[in-house]
Amino acid sequence: MSIDVTSLTNRRATNRWDRVSVGDFWERITWSYPDKEAIVGRPGAFAYPQNERLTYRQADELANRVANAMLGREDIKRGDRVLFFCDNSTEAYVTKIAVAKAGLVSTPINPMLAPDVIADLIERTDPKLSFVDDELWPKCEKAFAEKGLTPSVTIPVCGEVLEGSVSFADFVENASTAEPDVEIHGDDIWEIIFTSGTTAMPKGVMISHNYSYLAGYSFALSLTRGLRFDCDLKMVTFLPLIFHIADQIFSFPAFLTGGTLVFGRRYDPDGIAQAISDEDITMWWGGSPAMLEEVTDRFEKSGGALDASSVTSIVFGWTAIDPKLVERLRKLTTEQVSLLEILGQTEAISCFRFWPDKWPETFAANAPATNYVGVPNPLLASKLVDEEGNSLEGTVGVPGEAVYRSPVVTAGYYQDEKATEEAFRGGWFHSGDVCEYDAEGLRIMVDRSKDMIKSGGENVSTLRVETILRSHPQILKAAVVGLPHERWDEAVTAIIVPTDGETPDPDEVKAYCRERLAGYESPKAVIVTDSLPETVGGKVLKYKLRVAHAGFYVNGE
Repeated sequence: MSIDVTSLTNRRATNRWDRVSVGDFWERITWSYPDKEAIVGRPGAFAYPQNERLTYRQADELANRVANAMLGREDIKRGDRVLFFCDNSTEAYVTKIAVAKAGLVSTPINPMLAPDVIADLIERTDPKLSFVDDELWPKCEKAFAEKGLTPSVTIPVCGEVLEGSVSFADFVENASTAEPDVEIHGDDIWEIIFTSGTTAMPKGVMISHNYSYLAGYSFALSLTRGLRFDCDLKMVTFLPLIFHIADQIFSFPAFLTGGTLVFGRRYDPDGIAQAISDEDITMWWGGSPAMLEEVTDRFEKSGGALDASSVTSIVFGWTAIDPKLVERLRKLTTEQVSLLEILGQTEAISCFRFWPDKWPETFAANAPATNYVGVPNPLLASKLVDEEGNSLEGTVGVPGEAVYRSPVVTAGYYQDEKATEEAFRGGWFHSGDVCEYDAEGLRIMVDRSKDMIKSGGENVSTLRVETILRSHPQILKAAVVGLPHERWDEAVTAIIVPTDGETPDPDEVKAYCRERLAGYESPKAVIVTDSLPETVGGKVLKYKLRVAHAGFYVNGE
């Protein structure tokens, strides 16, 4: 044993007892709450019945078995990549923790991506192992074949084992439950999460163990509001945890407090409502306000059969919430429920935070038309800058890009030095989110920089127009894009999905908007459609809409 008690700088923790490793989450809780449930998979979110509900001891031992099985392969070495093509399941989640235990790197791929993109990501990551859900194999089979990759382990959610692979159960059957003896540093990269790739090929966001710990702890402070003891935290999500940055903030806080994580296979309003009621959930990651409303409808229509009174905190993002929905949520839960809107991204998930109850007058006067995102949390230094990089601090109502400094910021884009240098120009991470300051210094989300519309020389926030559209009683969903136009350069164009049974008239919708928006903001046209292209998290893929409708005005519409 060699312990350095002389150096005061350039130190790296190499000891098992004081290291920072995501793989140690569960093992450390076995010394306090070994028999408490760590993870619970709701129906469909596990392949084997014995893995439906795992205590901290059971979860840690299973993760050790997975890690030791991986390390037992002769071709595996520290830092090698492990590919996931999986939706939420207890087996996939345990395997991610096992990857961290083994000193390897998790590289999950979004199952919604196109085959050519999947093939590109396989080539870039060069995985030594792959875990694949049998249910999702048809979506990646072509890309795997193109790159000569065979699935190593099947997670048989539907009961099938893919050709050339072994089942998850067989993979871990003879593996040791002992803790792997691996050197791990807090600044080692343990996960590469790919961006949505809405404007180009996805970029690989490098996530360190330190990033994950600090992200998890920063959210644990907010998600335990209203609880007498932080270990009472019981989180629920039916949104992606395997291939999405939500794993950092909507699962890890449960383990950093000694709480419990409950998750479903994928988004399901009925399943979420039932899980909240069955599991006495305290923290509900709702996704978007539209998703919160869908689940709220289920509770209200249950006639009291479903109970949400255990919920003490609700988190949402992407757009402002309607005060009417806030009141409905309070009736379902409690008057003291903590509602929190966040703004962050894969590269920097420390997040802006806006509590309607902290700024009640601002919320009442502006929601939902103006999307307040509040202030950076204490781990996040952030300012707004103009196109030349000049600070807009002290300037009210002028849009600028939010830039960040924080220990919860990506180490870079994997194998993409040019994109990394561009993102960190000037010594700050450039988010691509356009915000503005109000008179009190609170930030207002204006738009993503790539979604801002320049119409007739004026900047138009698509988020603002979409909020007005969604307030129309006949509109369920709305997306606003700028389409090429001879006169306006970009014409503000609304693409809407009607509420069930409704047939909104485009001219009436345009008139509705003109009564509530400035002339330059109001849609020049309204297109009615059955659905919008969305990510699994509910974000609209606007680039697809811009491509699909590029010739709308050229054709004389």
